[in-house]
Amino acid sequence: MAEDVKENVDEIIAELEKQCRENPHSVVAFHHLGLVSMKIGRIDEAIAALTKANEIDPLNVETLINLGAIYFGQGNLAKARELNESAIQTQPESAQAHANLGLIWQQMNETEKAVAAYERALQHNPNLATAWINLTSLLTMIGEDDRAVSAARKAVELEPDSPLGQNNLAVALYFKGDYTLANKHMERSQALGYSVDPNFVAALREKLA
Repeated sequence: MAEDVKENVDEIIAELEKQCRENPHSVVAFHHLGLVSMKIGRIDEAIAALTKANEIDPLNVETLINLGAIYFGQGNLAKARELNESAIQTQPESAQAHANLGLIWQQMNETEKAVAAYERALQHNPNLATAWINLTSLLTMIGEDDRAVSAARKAVELEPDSPLGQNNLAVALYFKGDYTLANKHMERSQALGYSVDPNFVAALREKLA
């Protein structure tokens, strides 16, 4: 079965490479080649294909975002930031680009900038659950307990089966002083497979004792 899958992927890659040769100015062909290469872990090939797509059309927002995601995964935050900022310049209402920029700022410990980026993302797409989840953790960290609970509730409303969303809501409720409800969401998070911080579990159990 594994060999069949590999053979199928190789055929797809070969066909996309053929399309790129036959249509050297096709953003779509190079972009799809980059996405497939990224999906199967051929990162250098993915970067090359997406970079080519970006050279053909520097204003293609989807290419900028996907290429930025690769560089983020490699830990090149400066390049990832540059690409997502370019995406925002081209399409200011791109919620995903703003959310990605928030995550980049978060990794760089620029909390205020990260919060602002997530909030801009949610202005453009209030149903972006990952942005609500990440915003929750930042608001909790800076002591904005009411806003953290509100953001966490929205995240769980959008994705009730998100283990991280449930955990973040539990933590936000803990700092708000609602230990019983925090315990409920902590247990839900565990049931969904999340490895809850043992120190948090112990602290919550102590409050409930």
